[in-house]
Amino acid sequence: MFKSSGVTHQDSYREVIFASLQQDDYISKKYFFMLIPQKTKTFFLSSLFISATFLSQAHNVSKGYEKPTDPLVVKNLEEWQDLKFGLFMHWGTYSQWGIVESWSLCPEDESWTQRKPEHGETYNEYVKNYENLQTTFNPTQFNPRKWADAAKKAGMKYVVFTTKHHDGFSMFDTKESDYKITSAKTPFSKTPKADVVQEIFTTFRKEGFKIGAYFSKPDWHSDDYWWPYFPPKDRNVNYDPKKYPERWERFKMFTWNQLNEITSNYGKIDILWLDGGWVRPFKTIDPAVEWQRTIKVEQDIDMDKIGNMARKNQPGIIIVDRTVPGKWENYVTPEQAVPDQPLSIPWESCITMGDSFSYIPDDHYKSSQKIIETLIKIISRGGNYLMNIAPGPNGDYDAVVYERLKEISGWMDKNGAAVFATRTLAPYHEGDFYYTTSKDGKTVNVFHTDEKTSYAAPSDLSFSVPENFTPKSLKILGIDSKVQWKQKGNRIEVHLPSERKQLMYSTVIQLQK
Repeated sequence: MFKSSGVTHQDSYREVIFASLQQDDYISKKYFFMLIPQKTKTFFLSSLFISATFLSQAHNVSKGYEKPTDPLVVKNLEEWQDLKFGLFMHWGTYSQWGIVESWSLCPEDESWTQRKPEHGETYNEYVKNYENLQTTFNPTQFNPRKWADAAKKAGMKYVVFTTKHHDGFSMFDTKESDYKITSAKTPFSKTPKADVVQEIFTTFRKEGFKIGAYFSKPDWHSDDYWWPYFPPKDRNVNYDPKKYPERWERFKMFTWNQLNEITSNYGKIDILWLDGGWVRPFKTIDPAVEWQRTIKVEQDIDMDKIGNMARKNQPGIIIVDRTVPGKWENYVTPEQAVPDQPLSIPWESCITMGDSFSYIPDDHYKSSQKIIETLIKIISRGGNYLMNIAPGPNGDYDAVVYERLKEISGWMDKNGAAVFATRTLAPYHEGDFYYTTSKDGKTVNVFHTDEKTSYAAPSDLSFSVPENFTPKSLKILGIDSKVQWKQKGNRIEVHLPSERKQLMYSTVIQLQK
């Protein structure tokens, strides 16, 4: 999965990602470089968050971005941009070992996903033991109602769930493979909630969430992607599809069939979130992007056929073919970072609540203040925040996750009006202040943050008035009493009452015309 920012064709992939990170954003630079080895076989590469085609700091749009023309897709995309805050979940058999999702199977640079000797002394032994995790996967505490309730209260309005990651284990009842949660080989198959995709989508849909299906285009379990005749060398298909076209055609049909199942059998789906950007037409490779230079063979999965089928099954569905510019990448997806400027196309940052996308024991979860600050930055730059929370092997979140979501819900109860259905507004960001506007332009929201310490609202605030906006009234969300304020030229000065001490994480000011 992966990233964004200002990029020229001379920039290396590593340098571009690093440049996109704020000093205080999400992960420290020290941790970032730990995750990104020099060879760029990285934790992020599960779908790779950047490409040189992404966007520049000057608000330029990727040459490859094509604005959708289907009225139903345009409507769905506009609604999705109103939602701002979503829930991402990586979950699979790998949670039992508490390891990075799928990537330990891939024979690339292993600095961030080293295999433990107790899981297998040789590669083949490791793969066998990894795949045998299917026979012990029994998350008896799985209760999507608990997740949906907590997420909804925290202001999340859409969910993206991993129906299948690169390891090929299906969390839905596919007819194409027995490597799935509903197989008799999987203990959890004996429970009424065995088809977890069905349970999650149905539960969240009833709570008003838009539904997103994550799906990995590469499948490292499939004999038609990693053919056992050859050893796998890296994340890519391990044979030449042009030399063995029948085998590649079987893989294309297998992929089409699984996506047809997901978009036909699981109710209304609003987003098809396709990961594994190395599965792409060879002609779309950008040699200026280092990870794309590892793709040596044609891996055209026929996105026109897939996309048209998905739209027939789900009219208006948003399709996100990550990092592959063109008509099937309806929005772009920087990962573990936020672009440092507003972007002029739809985008979403997928960022973990902890350090990892998959469950690891004793993960380090971000504070509620950091999560709120991240949300404010993202919406001020026109994006959505897709926050990843990983269920554990027992089928539930860590207790600290519910604590964070409860704390966030307290802030959302008071300030949600300044978050949802908003758009960017110059000056976007000045010092500790961030700006958004209502879509009708009648309300300006100004967020004050202080990332250096635990937030305490000051007695006085002074900030710029957006150009061509004349406020007639001002209020502080979460404070009932009248607030003293005045305008001097292009600046507003606000004196906050003693009630300011009850404000948490930020002060949110609303200006009305």
